[in-house]
Amino acid sequence: MFRTSDIVLIAVMVGAAALTYKAKREAEEQLASVQKIHAQIRYEEDTIDLLKADWSLLTQPSRLQKLAELYKSQLELEPVSARQIVGIGDLPAKSLDIQDILSGRQGGMADNSDQARPGSKDPVVTGGIAQ
Repeated sequence: MFRTSDIVLIAVMVGAAALTYKAKREAEEQLASVQKIHAQIRYEEDTIDLLKADWSLLTQPSRLQKLAELYKSQLELEPVSARQIVGIGDLPAKSLDIQDILSGRQGGMADNSDQARPGSKDPVVTGGIAQ
């Protein structure tokens, strides 16, 4: 009948089959996960393309011109005159305060680090929009 070596070999084959099945199942799960991520990436890329198309439509100069004319009274927009455009050399230099001299800030980049309080908004103001 069956010898001990036959039983051991059968057990090894069943164990190897179980390990092979487990590895195959894990590989299929990983493949499904990768396919799901690829689908999400395609969805995001399609969304980005759609948003770019919308942005292109919204920023057409002819559309903006019509909107500017339509809301001219509310926006109070006026065309830029040629004398408003100047070079950097034409701008007046900032006058120094005694506080600027004492604190060591004598021109250069804007630095409001001494005005910052912990937990407050960033005091640096860029452009024409105050925070």
